[in-house]
Amino acid sequence: MAFQGSSWLAATLALFSFFSMLIPANALYFYVDGRQTKCFFEDLPKDTLVAGKFDTQVVNPNTGIYAVDHNLKVQITVEETFDNDHRVVNKRENHSGRFTFSAADAGQHRICFMADTDVATAGWLSNSQGAVRVTLDMAIGETSKIETEDKDKIKDIVQRVKDLNSRLHDIRREQVYQREREAEFRDQSETTNGRVVRWTLIQLAVLSAACAWQLSHLRSFFIKQKLT
Repeated sequence: MAFQGSSWLAATLALFSFFSMLIPANALYFYVDGRQTKCFFEDLPKDTLVAGKFDTQVVNPNTGIYAVDHNLKVQITVEETFDNDHRVVNKRENHSGRFTFSAADAGQHRICFMADTDVATAGWLSNSQGAVRVTLDMAIGETSKIETEDKDKIKDIVQRVKDLNSRLHDIRREQVYQREREAEFRDQSETTNGRVVRWTLIQLAVLSAACAWQLSHLRSFFIKQKLT
């Protein structure tokens, strides 16, 4: 009976292990000491798309509670170990971010994370064990999942582009309207200036005629006065 019980337990454990392998891997988290580099190795086929998303939290040395540190920076590197550690990704992100790369050739890739923060907290981070907790979620070769995660962002970008196009059309219509108003104002100004010039010439002609008449009248008056 003991032998049968042991066989049943072993079979149960084996079955449980088999089904656990069928469950898709979710996000994992790991701890990084101050300024320590944590690396993972992935053996990827050629042309495999890899997209990763990570979030970090820093432990408070007084309370021991992990919380988001907006001053934290994370250095991400991806190297091809089969090609003399050729680096395909080298970027510096904030306390959370994303990275994406495609395997140019089949082989092992080294994915590394290094946490760094400001000078004020760098001292106790360098002496703390597991001072930074990194939550990592990677999608390997699942373009549909990557597209689903970016769907909202793409929609938001498309909407912003549409809004910008609408504003651009409004600006163009406003410019056309302003040009038409300027043309009307220019024509009206030219018409008014022409009228002013004509009226000025008429006034000059009238004044000249009045002056000539007055001179002629005065001349006749003085002539008559001398005769008398």
